[in-house]
Amino acid sequence: MVLSASDPSRTPVVGLTTYLERAKQGVWDVRASFLPQQYFDAVTASGATAVLLPPQPRPEQAAAAVLDGLDGLILTGGLDVQPELYGAERHPLTDPARADRDAWELALLAGARERGIPVFGICRGLQLLNVALGGTLHQHLPEALGTERYRIGGGVFAENVVEVDADTRLAGLVGAGALTVHSYHHQGVDRVGDGLRVTARTDDGLVQAVETEGDDYVVAVQWHPEENAEDRRLFLGLVAAAAAYRAARFSEHQGVPA
Repeated sequence: MVLSASDPSRTPVVGLTTYLERAKQGVWDVRASFLPQQYFDAVTASGATAVLLPPQPRPEQAAAAVLDGLDGLILTGGLDVQPELYGAERHPLTDPARADRDAWELALLAGARERGIPVFGICRGLQLLNVALGGTLHQHLPEALGTERYRIGGGVFAENVVEVDADTRLAGLVGAGALTVHSYHHQGVDRVGDGLRVTARTDDGLVQAVETEGDDYVVAVQWHPEENAEDRRLFLGLVAAAAAYRAARFSEHQGVPA
């Protein structure tokens, strides 16, 4: 039996944004869509079906088509958000622009929020969320904070301790207080975007997590929870929210109050 998109018996479908970069495999050296396996392993291990979302031409139209089939959205890590999007001059160490990915993820985020689809941002995903809501970024934290603690290089994740605020959605997932996380970033939040609540910081004051006020599920963290295979709490939270969104959509489709 084929299950319809609104069938309550299917698992939630969670979309993950991807890179579109030059990649090699065997004799091939081409631009390709890819995402480290840890991301979609974390989603599937948490009880959802993972769908990869590479940048698309005509992003607004493509996002509208894609989002109708999703129950949750994850904005993944990657190269720096364009500083032009928040009115800043480009720093020499900011990554070259990826305008296609920025436009695609901004369209997905806007469409997801219009529909009430749960959103989870990771590293770049937090930064993009902040910029989308009118915030700005520090383009190179070693200059702003005088430390390399968040990106030690060589593909090795740094460990940092963040302090999670009580009475937040984030605290409901991982607990309030000190939490050791995996970091790999050289940018971070400067001015916080409109409607965002800071829910975690490090001891130097850097924003490490945000969420929206109200009932909508929009949670973002500056660290990389997909790197901690023993702790799926943030992914479980997103998948639970996606399942609730799916159930509400099905009830509405059936004419039953959610």
